[in-house]
Amino acid sequence: MAEPFYITTAISYPNGRPHIGHAYEAIAADAMARFRRAQGRDVMFITGTDEHGLKMVQTARAAGRDTHEFATEMSAYFKEMGQKLNISYDRFLRTSDDVHHEASKAIWRAMEASGDLYLDRYEGWYSVRDEAFYDESELIAGEGGEKLSPQGTPVEWTTEETWFFRLSKYQDKLLALYRDHPDFILPESRRNEVVRFVEGGLKDLSVSRTSFDWGVPVPGSPGHVMYVWVDALTTYMTAVGYPDLKGDFERYWPADVHLIGKDIVRFHAVYWPAFLMSAGLPLPKQVFGHGFILAKGGEKMSKSLGNVVDPMDMAQRYGVDALRYFLLREVSFGQDGSYSHEAIVNRVNSELANSFGNLAQRSLSMVFKNLDGVLPAVGEAEEDRALLDQVARACQELAREFDRFAFSVGLEAWMGAVFACNAYIDAAAPWALKKSDPERMAAVLGTLVEAVRLLAEAVAPAIPASAEKLLALIDSGKDGAPIAQPTPIFPRLELEEEAAA
Repeated sequence: MAEPFYITTAISYPNGRPHIGHAYEAIAADAMARFRRAQGRDVMFITGTDEHGLKMVQTARAAGRDTHEFATEMSAYFKEMGQKLNISYDRFLRTSDDVHHEASKAIWRAMEASGDLYLDRYEGWYSVRDEAFYDESELIAGEGGEKLSPQGTPVEWTTEETWFFRLSKYQDKLLALYRDHPDFILPESRRNEVVRFVEGGLKDLSVSRTSFDWGVPVPGSPGHVMYVWVDALTTYMTAVGYPDLKGDFERYWPADVHLIGKDIVRFHAVYWPAFLMSAGLPLPKQVFGHGFILAKGGEKMSKSLGNVVDPMDMAQRYGVDALRYFLLREVSFGQDGSYSHEAIVNRVNSELANSFGNLAQRSLSMVFKNLDGVLPAVGEAEEDRALLDQVARACQELAREFDRFAFSVGLEAWMGAVFACNAYIDAAAPWALKKSDPERMAAVLGTLVEAVRLLAEAVAPAIPASAEKLLALIDSGKDGAPIAQPTPIFPRLELEEEAAA
């Protein structure tokens, strides 16, 4: 049986429609899931929506909507994003689902049985936008002396009865985890931030609320609902059948990687492993905190600034695979990266339309026109073998880099092989060989078709629909059957006037 591989995105908070950051994370997770499937792994890929918490209540109320009805509508937009961006997830979870409520209650009872939950009174700073509690020492000053969270979000003083989790009990165990498993948190910069935070001392964590009722009810404690992060994190286990410890849970848990934004690393790398330790459950193998996609000029996107980008609009304008390729190629994964319409158009035209797309179109069109569509054998000349060796090495390098989430580095190596193929076709000039040496022309075209096949297979996790179309055309020529007339897979993009402004 194939070796399992379990990957998740963060469980997105749907108090608004998905933005480019949600799309970026989903595309990266999808590229990794497809990459692992191509390696023969048995992949479980999970995503979903985290629908509880005060922020959802307030957003729905402001819109004059029932909270569950509002959450259902917003969740549907995230599902739609996944479908339109060709995200190959296996399961989409909603935290408002009954099955998830039961899983959340199960982990609560397990933590309670460990003696790690106690009832007390909470007084402190709370950010509704982050759904997070902050110590006074973590706050920063905003304009006019306003207190803000480390993320720059407003905080308010909160006082209420609450259940606490003995997070302080797990400080040494967490530090031992980070020390003994240095790849548990990646990239290294995120790991260092978390280690410093935990070394600074952990206080017990408030894990229930009584000021609203939109959440998972705390077992045996009327009026209390679970802190949103308790049930949101548990979604990763709900997806594989928890609290049933057999079946999918036994096969896929612990998760190989939680792929998340850098702003929620603390919840995944401190709270989540502590909850799991308390419940006596295996810890995920890795938490990878990627960076943000910034607006042109390096500005963080926000609704208040009016610069939030709708990924559906971008996919409609540029094409799904073009958008996927740009985000994976342009940004060094793990760091912040910026986007602009000019950058997308230039990158896609240069590398996909003019380079890879043109290589495939020229090669296959010459086969269709000059060889009646019948794919020729690979050439055996020294330069033919040298080219295919170079392509194979580049594809292997792409695989090595994708293995460690270095998508942009892998795609750069891949593009080097594309450039080499274009140099080969220009030097060999098969169009000129048709009359002077038709046998050599066929060998050159056979070599090029094989190179295009290898390149398409390697890049398929990034541009799945385009690669599938190209590979289907090549595969149709097996056993001597003629291929159909090829059509360009990457049309050139034009920069629209309003986008250039």
